[in-house]
Amino acid sequence: MTLRPSLRGLRVAVTGASGFCGGVVARAAAAAGATVVCLGRRPGPVGEHRYWDATRTAPDLTGTDLVLHLAAAVGDPPPGRAAEAAFHAVNVDGTARLLASAGARTVVWVSSASVYAPVGSEPVREDHPLGGLTAYGRTKAAGERLALQAGAVVLRPRAVYGPGDPHLLPRLSRAVRGGRALLPGPDIPLSLTAVENLADACLTARAWKPGAYNIADEPVYRRDAIVSAACGVPVQHLPIPAFHAAAAVSGLVARLTRRETTISRYAVEQLTTSVVLNTEKAGAQGWAPSRTFADYLSTRP
Repeated sequence: MTLRPSLRGLRVAVTGASGFCGGVVARAAAAAGATVVCLGRRPGPVGEHRYWDATRTAPDLTGTDLVLHLAAAVGDPPPGRAAEAAFHAVNVDGTARLLASAGARTVVWVSSASVYAPVGSEPVREDHPLGGLTAYGRTKAAGERLALQAGAVVLRPRAVYGPGDPHLLPRLSRAVRGGRALLPGPDIPLSLTAVENLADACLTARAWKPGAYNIADEPVYRRDAIVSAACGVPVQHLPIPAFHAAAAVSGLVARLTRRETTISRYAVEQLTTSVVLNTEKAGAQGWAPSRTFADYLSTRP
């Protein structure tokens, strides 16, 4: 288990603190004794709020010592130039503005395992080629390249979950039909990241060597077991081509309505491709995950 260091006496800037991950990190920093400054369009759960629109302006980091950057454009919109531009404005242009304002301050930049190119059967190390499949993955990869060039510590979690999760578990619940979770193809192994484990990494990474680090829970999970436990129903496997066809229809509807897809080719890939992260590099810096999916389920209402 990673022991969170004392941040007493430090003024810590947390971007994206009104979001799921950023809010947990902001509260963890405050609990560790830091004076927290939350930057974003909406206030965070603790500390001072400074308005920042990542698509337009530079953040005000005056008086802060450490920057934890979690602000990002996220989601799975229909493909196209508009989505790419919207994600680029936050994840790349916003990153450039942040890094310019940060100057010599230490920056911990939270990325995603979505930056990786399609993987094989071996656990993914940080030197695996990049090549995100979506606007999110591609622009996060471009943003983290800027961060790495500036000497930041970059964290790559995968499928972050926890109390208040607005993405992973709600998406899994949509697969439930008729008392079963309908999933494409066979069961696969995969990595997940508890939001508490990500928060621990954010608070300790200020002392790490600059570079990229995978962040994930210690267990390698099985997809079917996770979905069944989260949704409380058994899993039924369906042919992958049927899901690709449904994703094509959903994508067409999304383009017409300008809403996010209910199912996309990217979501199908996520559910059918095994991605297991090797976290030895972060472990060598003294980080160790303490939370698991079983812990989350045991505390869920």
